[in-house]
Amino acid sequence: MRRRAFIGLIGGAAATPALRPLAARAQQPAMPVIGYLGSASADGWADRLKAFRRGLSEAGFDEGRNVAIEYRWADDHYDRLSGLAADLVRREVAVIVVPGSAVGALAAKAATTKIPVVFETGADPVEIGLVPSLNRPGGNVTGISQSSFEFGPKRLELLHEALPSAKTVAVLANRNAGSVVERQIRDLQEAARKLRLDLVIVSAGNDRDLEEVFSGLRDKHADGLVVVPEVFTNGHPEQIAALASRYRVPTVFTQRAFPTAGGLMSYGGYIAETHRLAGIYAGRILKGENPADLPVMQGTKVELIINLKTAKLLGIDMPPALLGRADEVIE
Repeated sequence: MRRRAFIGLIGGAAATPALRPLAARAQQPAMPVIGYLGSASADGWADRLKAFRRGLSEAGFDEGRNVAIEYRWADDHYDRLSGLAADLVRREVAVIVVPGSAVGALAAKAATTKIPVVFETGADPVEIGLVPSLNRPGGNVTGISQSSFEFGPKRLELLHEALPSAKTVAVLANRNAGSVVERQIRDLQEAARKLRLDLVIVSAGNDRDLEEVFSGLRDKHADGLVVVPEVFTNGHPEQIAALASRYRVPTVFTQRAFPTAGGLMSYGGYIAETHRLAGIYAGRILKGENPADLPVMQGTKVELIINLKTAKLLGIDMPPALLGRADEVIE
């Protein structure tokens, strides 16, 4: 063998391993993309996002490592949801995740019959038309139901137990949210009749509305307030807690963030659990499971949190039996 040919052969052999990783990288499939459709804003969603990413990680996916997430936020403007969902469909994401919003989940369902949709909602998924059955959702839509809407009458009962002399209770709802809120109001009205309470319905869909609602509660002779859960109210627990404190209104909310911010008490599903489960379902679908075969999971943990310090500031003598049932008492 000639010396020049021999050197060329050695050089070619040495260069080949260096070229192989480049070729292998070029042949690797693109990283899957999750479309995350949020009805609120990213600012108040940090804890939910953390729980969702934890569920994804349990399913074997970590953002930036082997999955990408594209976020779309409606910033409490429900009329934007259809356009944002359509944008994710055009992006051809692998799965669309819709947390904490029945309206958003319905928008995603209307936008595609092919891309899997994973919802997380407190509404009844069958009642609002997301799936035909919890056990056999069929189609491209499945998810997690925390059934928090069903707890409205229980919140009213708890507030009445804390305020046995109350005669009138206000209900704060965002009536722009449509049927999911109207159903909760009807449930509360029925419960109020059984408790012999008068209800006053007040509506808020933005920060200015909240201020006006609380400033007018005294004129409505409201002894307490029940907050109806939906995207807007769920995204403003700290602000609602601050207003309830300023206007000295005993208030019951749906999530733990409210009493930890100084509100009186909360009763509802464990949000971190349901968002984690949504992450797990998204990961399972990325691995190839069919959403039609994944039954709608039910969040099972419900918690009662009471801020005893706030109760004392409001002059409320919390019944020992009520405190004994609390999962956490903040002192």
